Amino acid sequence: MSDTRRRVKVYTLNEDRQWDDRGTGHVSSTFVERLKGISLLVRAESDGSLLLESKISPNTAYQKQQDTLIVWSEAENYDLALSFQEKAGCDEIWEKICQVQGKDPALEITQDPIDESEEERFEEMPETSHLVELPPCELARLEEIADLVTSVLSSPIRREKLALALMSEGYMKKLLQLFQVCEDLDNREGLHHLYEIVRGVLFLNKAALFEVMFSDDCIMDVVGCLEYDPALVQPKRHREFLTKTAKFKEVIPITDSELRQKIHQTYRVQYIQDIILPTPSVFEENFLSTLTSFIFFNKVEIVSMLQEDEKFLTEVFAQLTDEATEDSKRRELVNFFKEFCAFSQTLQPQNRDAFFKTLANLGILPALEIVMGMDDLQVRAAATDIFSYLVEFSPSMVREFVMQEPQQTDDDVLLINVVIKQMICDSDPELGGAVQLMGLLRTLIDPENMLTPTNKTEKTEFLSFFYKYCMQVLTAPLLANTVDEKKSKALQEGSTKINPVCPDNFQTAQLLALILELLTFCVEHHTYHIKTYIMNKDLLRRILVLMNSKHTFLALCALRFMRRIIGQKDEYYNRYIIKGNLFEPVINTLLDNGTRYNLLNSAIIELFEFIKVEDVKSLIAHIIDNYYKALESIEYVQTFKGLKGRYEQEKDRQTLRLNRYRRDARTLDEDEEMWFHEDEDDDEGEAVEKSRPEEEFPESYGKYMEAKKVKESDDKENFPTQTPTGSFKFTFSHSAGAANGANGKPAASHAASASPNGSPAKSDATPGTLVVKTAMVGLVDYPDDEDEEEEDEEQSPRKRPRLGS
Repeated sequence: MSDTRRRVKVYTLNEDRQWDDRGTGHVSSTFVERLKGISLLVRAESDGSLLLESKISPNTAYQKQQDTLIVWSEAENYDLALSFQEKAGCDEIWEKICQVQGKDPALEITQDPIDESEEERFEEMPETSHLVELPPCELARLEEIADLVTSVLSSPIRREKLALALMSEGYMKKLLQLFQVCEDLDNREGLHHLYEIVRGVLFLNKAALFEVMFSDDCIMDVVGCLEYDPALVQPKRHREFLTKTAKFKEVIPITDSELRQKIHQTYRVQYIQDIILPTPSVFEENFLSTLTSFIFFNKVEIVSMLQEDEKFLTEVFAQLTDEATEDSKRRELVNFFKEFCAFSQTLQPQNRDAFFKTLANLGILPALEIVMGMDDLQVRAAATDIFSYLVEFSPSMVREFVMQEPQQTDDDVLLINVVIKQMICDSDPELGGAVQLMGLLRTLIDPENMLTPTNKTEKTEFLSFFYKYCMQVLTAPLLANTVDEKKSKALQEGSTKINPVCPDNFQTAQLLALILELLTFCVEHHTYHIKTYIMNKDLLRRILVLMNSKHTFLALCALRFMRRIIGQKDEYYNRYIIKGNLFEPVINTLLDNGTRYNLLNSAIIELFEFIKVEDVKSLIAHIIDNYYKALESIEYVQTFKGLKGRYEQEKDRQTLRLNRYRRDARTLDEDEEMWFHEDEDDDEGEAVEKSRPEEEFPESYGKYMEAKKVKESDDKENFPTQTPTGSFKFTFSHSAGAANGANGKPAASHAASASPNGSPAKSDATPGTLVVKTAMVGLVDYPDDEDEEEEDEEQSPRKRPRLGS
């Protein structure tokens, strides 16, 4: 593999003018037959795959920036960059590019970018006409220089020529020396011209110029020039802020001078871009793209240098977690990590992964566990920001850490419980911190991001952990503020809206609303675990106490929780609601709300409308049986009448089904008897008419099912058995009433006898046995059954006449 000189990162510029990291590898220049020319090849250091294959075109403009960057455009809106680990490697490849194009390696750019509109004119004009001659760098010529800089901004060619002229013979440094002279003389006109010059030079968008302007010797003079905007009556005091107000704090002394200089430079350049320069217009956006890239690569370099300095980071962590560390020092350490993590957001995904893994290995999570439990509000706020970066980066990493904690610590100091307690104890009247922490908890318990291929059991293990160790901490404020016994007493005394148990404090109500939002999320996504918890703690009953709160938003949160439970259409939940009469507080709230047409009214109506539309039979029956008298007067919506209609339909359907069961049972008995008579007629050669009395059918569906089970048992008992001679033996058993005629005597000698308790008596080779020489014959179908069924549906008599013989 090539040495570190050739180690590079490949970047491409995306649509948002941000650099995307395409990977790290080793660059080489070689002839590629397919491309017919010398090309730049970058192969990934991880697997040797080809990251870049780019032919060095004679007409492509390559730029060398910051000694370790080579940037070029291969097509419209497709910019590429190679960031070298070492300057020597960058110089090597730059020489190769210049060799192919026949250029001097001393140049920072190999070609002059040509605007399409100017290309033709450029070919016709002599080369010297495009050279920009700068006036002598004198005080009296500042206006002329300012006009020249402003005039070239519209022409790409002239911008390039001006940039080359400014870089020659130290012209920029001479201009900045004139700034000091003008300021000493209080020459406002000259200072205004210098503002225009420096602003225009920044818009030339040249990295080589930035290297000069942002060096330690020049950057404060650049900031000084930008203070004198001609549009302002009084100059701004940016230098005073940077030197006196903004203080650079080294939480741990940084021994690397290059790193310190890079941090200072990046802060100041970022200040110039964000604070000093006006927001660029649509036409000026691309003018500062190189400035954005300059800051971006500086931040990447800072993070990389800090990350590689393990001694520095180890010392930071040691002091952060040391009990002897002073509070002011710990605050600075936490703020350092917060800034460090913020810088890391500029990194590309794979670099960010490596960054957070380094922090994890050094012990960032145990350290956060300590500092998040401290009394200092600033420390806790900064620690929360760091924790949010970690959760956003990898929820699985945080979950893995917290699941290992119970083996080595008490429940009270578990990281997630520390987060929950901080959420509960947020002193901000608007609960800004609590809202942020609730979002992080939601991310951690979301099953959608637990589907990692590396850990198939993560979802089951973590949810079991959460409900065992953390759920009681989360629901503690809810249970403490909803005492069901007091609620019942207050309702009995006639209290309707404001209940002593419900929190009147707005901040407490906000906190309970946040907790309810999280629990509602659990109902929707956790199914089994939350269902068990709700049943064991009778949680819904406690939550519905909040329907009496004077804070309508809290009552709506409680209602939304119940609505989500009913939305699961789970009969376990439905039975729990029915058994506890948990619609009562909801209906009381609806009635207390009266005729007011508001969100609370609409939300309650929607709950019942859902039950009606989804036809949740058990809940409909419960509501109509227990609450319809209170609801029937509500006629401005048809919801409750619709529920009543559903209830009646189901009742009719049950009645019809019961009658059909009765008819089917009677038909089966008659069919068996008729089949028996037909066989007897064949054997004896004479028809014997038998009559059957009317039967008393069971009064209820339950009694009918019992009778049906007895009959099915008897039918199995009386299944035909084969005799030793090869014939079949059938034993028919009827109920005691059916086996006797109207006069109470046996209807036929071949009917089965009945035992005293009404169950069939078994006999073997008795007059109740019929011997058949042929195979079993099916039951007879009667053609008039359909007519009889239609009549049965129209009228369902308790006693049915027997069929005529």
